[in-house]
Amino acid sequence: MQEAVEGRDGVGRRRFVGALGAGAWGVVGSVAGPGGDRAWARSGPRRLHPLFLGTYTSQPGGGSGIGLAGYDPGTGALTATGVIPGVADPSYLALAPDGRTLYAVDEQEAGAVTALALPGDGGAPVVLGSRPTGGAGPCHLSVHPGGRWLLSANYLSGSVAVHPIDPGSGALGPRTDLVVHDSPPPGPGQTGPHAHQVVTAPDGRYVLAVDLGNDTVYTYRLDPRAGKLTRVASATLRPGAGPRQLTFHPSGRYAYLANEVDNTVVVCGYDPGSGRLVPGEPQSTGTGPGVSYPAQVLVTRDGRFAFLANRGHNSLTRYAVTAGGGRLRLLDTVPVGGDFPRQIAFSPDQRWLFAANQKSGSVTVFAVDARAGTLVRVGEPFAAPVAVCVLPR
Repeated sequence: MQEAVEGRDGVGRRRFVGALGAGAWGVVGSVAGPGGDRAWARSGPRRLHPLFLGTYTSQPGGGSGIGLAGYDPGTGALTATGVIPGVADPSYLALAPDGRTLYAVDEQEAGAVTALALPGDGGAPVVLGSRPTGGAGPCHLSVHPGGRWLLSANYLSGSVAVHPIDPGSGALGPRTDLVVHDSPPPGPGQTGPHAHQVVTAPDGRYVLAVDLGNDTVYTYRLDPRAGKLTRVASATLRPGAGPRQLTFHPSGRYAYLANEVDNTVVVCGYDPGSGRLVPGEPQSTGTGPGVSYPAQVLVTRDGRFAFLANRGHNSLTRYAVTAGGGRLRLLDTVPVGGDFPRQIAFSPDQRWLFAANQKSGSVTVFAVDARAGTLVRVGEPFAAPVAVCVLPR
């Protein structure tokens, strides 16, 4: 995975060396069994809330596993608490609906997904094991709302995998399906499909997979008993758009696509009955001419505001959401305070927005004004080796 790859992050290769090495973190106990250093969940004076950090372990300057931190729910301040070793290139993370299990991609040529138990008593996370995805370079994963299936997207192979989740332990079983995006043909400058994201629609009926290489979003029906995917629809964007990630409006009738190659955002209509996605016209990211590699859109719980991470511009674009979710009105861009914001996430109460800045090896924190949609950066950047994913709990 050190070789050049077209289209990854819009610059010929996906990974960048961060500002800090693994030495910025301590290792959390043993991950082969329970016990170990419990510092990752210590409360301190204000009782910190857990936060997990994804990185690349195979890179110079990268991390040595999944980073562990805590954030102060009153100030947003971050404190490093350790590392979970033994997980290779955990570039994307997701929690089970019940919060008892953490899942990570192993973004390597022989792709895999790893499950980790999160003890409720404050003990150290425990690696439950890994399963191959059947593809190369998995870069995204999500848990189906029912908690029984893990979905992952293999970027280099342009495929989507399904794994069963044990209802008791959260461990992963052998893969039940693997679907390859074999049509339409790749877009300009692409040599094949590149699955970049797989998510479930808000009502749980359909699974949608975003493919950057084919400029297409595929809709699947998931068999809840067999763990098999059946394609029911597809929506192709204009050639060269390079769709990266899709985010639904709370109404479930609209979704927003960040297109990393042509530097646009697209509002899509969504039909919950059929799973059909209908892309609208491309819209500006507010970053001016050139490509800024838009990464991801977040939408507030009340559906009034949306935020877009721009990696090349090192900014967050603010939009007002109007027409019940059907329109985005550009407000402004806010400097992110780091270099190459790869991923952004709200705290569960949406009081804070965290930005993982890949090139600067940092996480920046913003206070979110729920009424006005304004963002105010708080504190100094938090050092995190090659920060590519941030997951507050």
